[in-house]
Amino acid sequence: MDYCIYYQAQINKQLTWFFVGCLKSSDHMAFDRTLDAEQGIFEFFVPIDMENQFVSFLHHFEQLGIVRNIQKKRNRLIDEPVQQLLF
Repeated sequence: MDYCIYYQAQINKQLTWFFVGCLKSSDHMAFDRTLDAEQGIFEFFVPIDMENQFVSFLHHFEQLGIVRNIQKKRNRLIDEPVQQLLF
């Protein structure tokens, strides 16, 4: 079973709506979730074949000042017991 590539980034809270709308308009590029609403930290699950496109997308928004602290990390779901994911 292949797991998605995992990223975290901090999104400008006032422009979260714009960033998420742009991300959703790119079908199947990434699945996003808010990890820490107070800090504006999002996590992204990216299909392997979409990583280059996703990274370019993030860097574009980083240049606009909307995204910062981009981090590629080990997919946290790999280490979670399957039972926790199901219940």
